[in-house]
Amino acid sequence: MATAPNKCTRSVTDPLGRLVEARLHDPHSVLGHHALDQQSACYRAWLPHADEASITLSKGQSEPLIPAPGFPGLFLWQGSPESLPAHPRVDWTPQGGTGSLQTIDPWSFAPDLPDFDRHLFSEGRHWHAHRMLGAHPTTRDGIDGVRFAVWAPSAERVSIVGDFNRWDGRCHPMTVHPGSGIWELFIPELAEETLYKFEIRNREQGSLHLKTDPYARAYQVRPETAARIQPASDYAWYDEEWMQNRHPEAWKHRPMSIYEVHLGSWQRSPEGHWPTYRELAERLVPYARDLGFTHLELLPVTEHPFDGSWGYQSTGFFAPTSRFGHPDDFRYFVDQAHQAGLGVILDWVPGHFPRDDFALARFDGTALYEHADPRIGEHRGWGTLIFNYSRPEVRNFLLSSALCWVEDFHLDGLRVDAVASMLYRDYDREGQDWLPNIHGGNENLEAIDFLRHLNETVQTSHPGVAMIAEESTAWPGVSRPPSMGGLGFTMKWNMGWMHDTLTYFGMDPLYRQYHHNQLTFGQLYAYSENFVLPFSHDEVVHGKHSLRGRMPGNEWEQHANLRLLYAWQWLYPGKKLMFMGQEFGQGPEWSEDRELDWYVLQYPLHKGLQQLVRDLNRVYRDCPPLHAREFEPDGFGWLDCDDAEHSTISFWRRDHHGRAQIVVLNLTPMERPSHPVPAPHAGHWRVLLNTDADVYGGGSRGPAHAHAEPVERHGHPATLYLHLPPLAALLLEPAEG
Repeated sequence: MATAPNKCTRSVTDPLGRLVEARLHDPHSVLGHHALDQQSACYRAWLPHADEASITLSKGQSEPLIPAPGFPGLFLWQGSPESLPAHPRVDWTPQGGTGSLQTIDPWSFAPDLPDFDRHLFSEGRHWHAHRMLGAHPTTRDGIDGVRFAVWAPSAERVSIVGDFNRWDGRCHPMTVHPGSGIWELFIPELAEETLYKFEIRNREQGSLHLKTDPYARAYQVRPETAARIQPASDYAWYDEEWMQNRHPEAWKHRPMSIYEVHLGSWQRSPEGHWPTYRELAERLVPYARDLGFTHLELLPVTEHPFDGSWGYQSTGFFAPTSRFGHPDDFRYFVDQAHQAGLGVILDWVPGHFPRDDFALARFDGTALYEHADPRIGEHRGWGTLIFNYSRPEVRNFLLSSALCWVEDFHLDGLRVDAVASMLYRDYDREGQDWLPNIHGGNENLEAIDFLRHLNETVQTSHPGVAMIAEESTAWPGVSRPPSMGGLGFTMKWNMGWMHDTLTYFGMDPLYRQYHHNQLTFGQLYAYSENFVLPFSHDEVVHGKHSLRGRMPGNEWEQHANLRLLYAWQWLYPGKKLMFMGQEFGQGPEWSEDRELDWYVLQYPLHKGLQQLVRDLNRVYRDCPPLHAREFEPDGFGWLDCDDAEHSTISFWRRDHHGRAQIVVLNLTPMERPSHPVPAPHAGHWRVLLNTDADVYGGGSRGPAHAHAEPVERHGHPATLYLHLPPLAALLLEPAEG
């Protein structure tokens, strides 16, 4: 029989007072069972919503718990240590309610995060912090439950809140691991999909902050923001062959044609609803494969609260957005893409994060993930916050996120967004609204160090995964290894080529002769980086018009210019990227609020443009001269880059075996019969592709074959006399025999 529990509170009055006030940082020190002496033990149960409670002892008998005077919500038992089970089960009656509830004491489970993990985390060397922090269903001493852990070093108290405890921060306080800022608690018998957040009380101001879990694996669908408990995935992958063929250097010499997609607006249901990941696997994957693309690139599917950010203001760095389904549904999407021969690349945003109160901003009441000084901690133009790359724990967070997507979701690459904003402390800032680095310069040394470490880690642990930089400045060596002073990316978007190209093609052809160098200048730097040639979502929004809308002339001329533009992109050295809808000549600007204008495919010009993209991908894939040496200057040569007067350009492409192909572009609406074009050798040539073909919506002008005469021209040994269709490109190869 239990005795009166006087001793249960006598020596711990102060911490029990802080418990009641919801200010205690180590509830394990006072809750659960504690020895009083060799013959007796005390058990303290914390039940803020209970009227009365009882405990089931080791032999199965039930005894009442006595309310502790002066400590509302605290219930006590005192007796023989042998009477207490290791993990007592408590029955309690809720205040003002009827019936009985039952719980296993959370504080009977000691914190058990390994010292080594916490040490690696504090040093910034924990590659898988998401496996330590967050909510992880697990079993302890045969009892199922969820281990919660969160980093909040400036907190006085952290609690787990959810439907299971009326979102009351008093109910489930966590214990901090001294010196690490990591808080932990195991809660038995919580169900999968249970909603939860962390309530954090700041140590200095006493302010309360209700935060979603930065490391959660799933969240509610916006506008709700709670995290959802997820078990470890048991998804069965069927992409083993694809993963085994992902060789470290293969991307350099293989075709890479990327279809960039915003999942929520590619297609929608007849009622206007978002597609699910599984529906996209059945519709988007075969569509992209049929057009001959090699990869899908997804605008961020990391969880985000605002549709209009397109995912670039993420709040869930480890979770596919719930807009389109469950995390395993996203795995199914990637799996189906791989089985169809398509790689999947994710746009990933380690450069900044939104200010939403429920997420990372001032997470524990202080500038934790961001810099405190707005001159280095804010993006003024975007209204977002900049990660503090000097903090080891923040670097852990970002590096773990990258590896999570690569490992847990089998992604084939990350396109790192807004790299320029990470590299420069004065990016998009006026006057003196920035802080120099320790050497007085504008380089963000900590971000540079992080990017190098990120790229080395991902590519060392997962050879063959592409790390692609969206970097818009002349920063040297973005796609060169850190050992050579570079940042270590595999590839970089060629923003200069893209801007020059679209500016040129947007001109009336009458004036193109005066801007010829906008197409030829790019070869001066084309091999300084491993370039991707992007026509991305950024070029068809914010008043820029769609690509078709940027082309001059009437409807036929707009489509002819688009066909010529795409041929220039596909036949020029560099990997290819096209945003959805541009493959069939989408008319309006893209909007995340509606699906693409699929109905236009009933019209021949649009259907023909789509067929051209399919055929460009085919010749790009099937012709080694077009893809084998895209990053090597010996794979490209001008035949005639000086014909500004007629606005024609010609060049050759060559593979490692010396096989060559010729590309000729007529950039005006003037048809040019018998136009002289230099050739690398005399003999017969055949036309592989003519963008003026009838099947593409053209006028079926131009040759099917041509003969190069042994007449020297511009330093080349032969000359082709070609009939050049208006606003068209020709691709030729030597005729066999």
